Amino acid sequence: MESERIIINNYYIDCYRINTLVIGSGAAALNAAVSLHSMGQTDIIIATSELGGGTSNNAGSDKQTYYKLSLSGDEPDSVRELAKDLFNGRCMHGDIALCEAQGSVQAFMKLISLGVRFPHDKYGAWAGYKTDNDPRSRATSVGPCTSKRMFEVLAAEVKRKEILILDHHHCISLLTDKSGSKVTGALAINTSEKDYRKAFVLFNSTNVILGTGGPGGIYETSVYPLSQSGSTGMALIAGATAQNLTESQFGIASLKFRWNLSGSYQQAIPRYISTDKQGNDEKEFLNDFFPDFRALTKAIFLKGYQWPFDPAKISGYGSSLIDLLVYREINENGRNVFIDFSENPSWRTGESFSPEYLDPEVNIYLKNSCALQNTPIERLDALNDQAIAVYKEHGIDLANEPLRIAVCAQHNNGGLKANIWWESDLRHLFPVGEVNGSHGVQRPGGSALNSGQVGSFRAAQFISKKYTMPPLDTEKFLSEANELLTSTLDVAEGWMSSGSAEGNNNLFSEIRKRMSMQGGIIRNKENIAQAAEDAVKMLAHLHERIGAGSVKELSDSFLLLDHCISHYVYLEAIRSYLEGGGRSRGSYLVVDNSNSGSFSMNNPGNNYGLCMFDKDVENKILEISYKGGKIAASLEEVRGIPQQDLWFERVWRDYIQDNWLEC
Repeated sequence: MESERIIINNYYIDCYRINTLVIGSGAAALNAAVSLHSMGQTDIIIATSELGGGTSNNAGSDKQTYYKLSLSGDEPDSVRELAKDLFNGRCMHGDIALCEAQGSVQAFMKLISLGVRFPHDKYGAWAGYKTDNDPRSRATSVGPCTSKRMFEVLAAEVKRKEILILDHHHCISLLTDKSGSKVTGALAINTSEKDYRKAFVLFNSTNVILGTGGPGGIYETSVYPLSQSGSTGMALIAGATAQNLTESQFGIASLKFRWNLSGSYQQAIPRYISTDKQGNDEKEFLNDFFPDFRALTKAIFLKGYQWPFDPAKISGYGSSLIDLLVYREINENGRNVFIDFSENPSWRTGESFSPEYLDPEVNIYLKNSCALQNTPIERLDALNDQAIAVYKEHGIDLANEPLRIAVCAQHNNGGLKANIWWESDLRHLFPVGEVNGSHGVQRPGGSALNSGQVGSFRAAQFISKKYTMPPLDTEKFLSEANELLTSTLDVAEGWMSSGSAEGNNNLFSEIRKRMSMQGGIIRNKENIAQAAEDAVKMLAHLHERIGAGSVKELSDSFLLLDHCISHYVYLEAIRSYLEGGGRSRGSYLVVDNSNSGSFSMNNPGNNYGLCMFDKDVENKILEISYKGGKIAASLEEVRGIPQQDLWFERVWRDYIQDNWLEC
């Protein structure tokens, strides 16, 4: 690593010259750095807005799932079967699915070796359970904070390896060569610096590993941590292509403390209540839409392991009817909705919680779990006392305080396009973790953590073998980056000269409201078209509406620009899907003007056309780019799972000759 200070237009800029810049500090980004270092590439810097501020260290659920190849019991499993189940989620490339499946065991065992205590029995069997879209009980967990524990052990390993971390460094731009075909570095703002003319930091790097997570900052109703904003727009501006941006996941979550209410939170069968805005007129609103107590309690219970909203699970009083009713109660009826663990659900004809009133599937599960206690909080304590403890750590007693909830944005299955080495079509850029759009429409719960670990390891493998060359010499680098650098500094100067950031919060709010209302679980072609038009109009005048009076506000101004571009491209992707005839799938309902008002709840799942994957727009992967400020959308054929030639001598020869590194 080399560093020097350069002066451009009266800005004093620290410039680092390195092989690989890692942006972000989540589990995927840290694993990329640790893996690279272990492979001999030690010329690394990690730049992060806030160490530990992302989703990995701040998100979870009742028992946050890590999805892997099954490693115990007598139920057969194989790498190819796991790849098939990932691939069968639709709109996921088969070669990516195979890589994620093949790397599963290695990634899992690495985490164990670093100190993540996944449970096993006395014989060493790594027990598993089923989660959403999982046919084989491949899921495992260390409790509510699995990804937090992953972050902790990987951060400790980064520290042990003495990898340089530049905290409070918000990367605002990716730099490219003059052809626009590959990245050459990045520009950041050091938010701990007081003087904005000394706050810019330049990275001249051969490679950039982007691990900044999903676009949590573009949604109003969100379970993403407040500190998790995302930076997809930065990559789109630089010329990277995105895919599957239509496929966000939504689920019921608490708002006061942002946390996913999946698994045992629902299997304990709490009651759902709503009140008016003043906290009066309490009612158990679900009762009006279910035929009997058994159907109601079964739907709540199934909400546990069918947690994300899914339009295919509405009909027949399915678990996702609950999401729809919660959404309707909040957004149509203007009421606040809560989950209450202190009391059982009640029924208008007098039934209350009792084993004889429960569906047999529910009764057997709770009985086998020794969780047929009298109240939801007692049942939750029997099922998973850690799920209670995590709220207590944040000052919330579930025995006495109902949780205000909403149907929240939770994960983006789409993101940036990349190949089997997690390299973007913008060469030398490696998006890892949630910012990578490797997932399809319906991924098994927990597979994102596996993908982040496998993908970041594979990115490190490729870099350590193929991209070990030093970065550009400083003079050439500055020549290549000069135009973008100069224009960015001019923008910063203009914003700082305004001296005021009073309007920025309103702009953030406008973006988030638009995305949650139009890009959430209910989508309408006409409304999306209008939202996309509003977004591009906002973008056209954004620079003149932004202001900054400090380094922190300047950093937030660039984040606002990133969010505006991100939400515009996301809305354009959704518009392209709907205008192509795309129907309800994944985690959203597509409605038209004839059924977009009050929902008919007699059998609501039959009111909307479900995706049958018999149209190009549904069967192929929707790719979208923002090159030169222009939107370009196209449909890409899904690559199947490759047939492998695993004759040992051939594999051995190719491995020795590094032929296995081909794309």
